[in-house]
Amino acid sequence: MQSMAGLQGKGAIVIGGGLGMGEATALLLARCGCDVAVVDIDLRRAEDVAMKIEALGRRSTALQYDVVASLEHDKLLATAEEAIPNLQLMATIVGKASFSPILRMTHTMWEEDINTNARYFYFIASAFAQRMIDRNSDGSIVAWASVDGLHASPQHAPYGAAKAAIISLTKSMAAEWAQHRIRVNAVAPGSIATPRIPDSPERRERMKASNIPLGRNGTPEEVANVAAFLLSDLSSYITGHTIAVDGGWTVANLLTPVRRFTELSHGESNAR
Repeated sequence: MQSMAGLQGKGAIVIGGGLGMGEATALLLARCGCDVAVVDIDLRRAEDVAMKIEALGRRSTALQYDVVASLEHDKLLATAEEAIPNLQLMATIVGKASFSPILRMTHTMWEEDINTNARYFYFIASAFAQRMIDRNSDGSIVAWASVDGLHASPQHAPYGAAKAAIISLTKSMAAEWAQHRIRVNAVAPGSIATPRIPDSPERRERMKASNIPLGRNGTPEEVANVAAFLLSDLSSYITGHTIAVDGGWTVANLLTPVRRFTELSHGESNAR
């Protein structure tokens, strides 16, 4: 069992916890002593992760829920709390990206990317914060942004705009909710090898040519490490910040003109 200050015995809910970075985050929180509600659009995926958590000796529940299409967030959180008492932590790992030049991007693509990456977070985070305020409980929220929200996103502009909105919302929520002892932060993954975009020799070669200083894909576990840190008491004086988990890509490209990042980021979001 790993340890991380302030996680032992707390309840967590992981939205999009059925695979990839969501699964890695849910399992790490369990190893650090959390009981975890695993929420996913695919019940079987959520159940598989919940079983792994229970095998670690922690309490878990699997909940099927489409956080983008549904607005019954209070009902979801109430159901999670019935199984996972002391719910104080939330991670939200849901998203998708449409790929097209801006002038060919359709209204449907725009709506899907904004709704699936930003709109849902605004409402689920607000519902969670209100429950913490009503209970007079402190809380911690970690959102999934992206390096695409930190710079230009050619060929997938709505996705980048939505992730930039996540970064802005993180700041606004942190400022408003600090008085209630609720912290809000975000992680911004770069090129991460997930079940949707697995690692391969060909992909590793592209990494070497992509100006990522560490020269490789990140792993879901490396992103989960940062998310768990931000949820834990180790980051008790950090709120409103977004941490890039990108192998140094962002800092290496600060002074570089717009680059084609499409082949690196295509399909890597933890889609619903």
